[in-house]
Amino acid sequence: MLDVLEAQSHDINMSCNAQKTVCMVVRPKRRDRIVASVFPLLSIEVSSIQFVSEFKYLGHMINSCMSDDDDINREVRNLCTRTNVLIRRFGNCSVPVKLTLFKTYCMNLYDIGLWHTYMKGTMQKLRSCYNRCIKMFFGYRCSYIMTQTLLELNLSSFDTLLFNSSTRFLHRWRNCNNRDL
Repeated sequence: MLDVLEAQSHDINMSCNAQKTVCMVVRPKRRDRIVASVFPLLSIEVSSIQFVSEFKYLGHMINSCMSDDDDINREVRNLCTRTNVLIRRFGNCSVPVKLTLFKTYCMNLYDIGLWHTYMKGTMQKLRSCYNRCIKMFFGYRCSYIMTQTLLELNLSSFDTLLFNSSTRFLHRWRNCNNRDL
């Protein structure tokens, strides 16, 4: 397939960047299905393609276990960072302004609708981070009841956010014209 890619790209005067091209071997769920642990070196033109166990594609972390835990942990770090930036820059703003900022920068969790395979503890870590960020940004005590906080601020719970994001993703995918390509 790489030879076909190389030939076709030459026909249309296009080149492949081997430094940005990686290869990943996806591990099967059952160990008895592993067929090899060493694979032949692949190359495009004269450049070898590097084998990796994980890489970032369009912002989404993909690993050889096909687990979304790495991507969820990335989102935990990003959510904490975004919240800290908002606190530093807009901590003294009014609640309506803070709500708009929080909904814009912290409630749009990128690619959350793609998450399918993860450990419950990893998702719980993101849920706790989301709740902690709300309390920190809006100045609530850690011991304050989260349900009451969400009701006072008229914000969605983490589970509602997750459900809505997954539902919107599935709706867009089902209505997509090019999904059969």
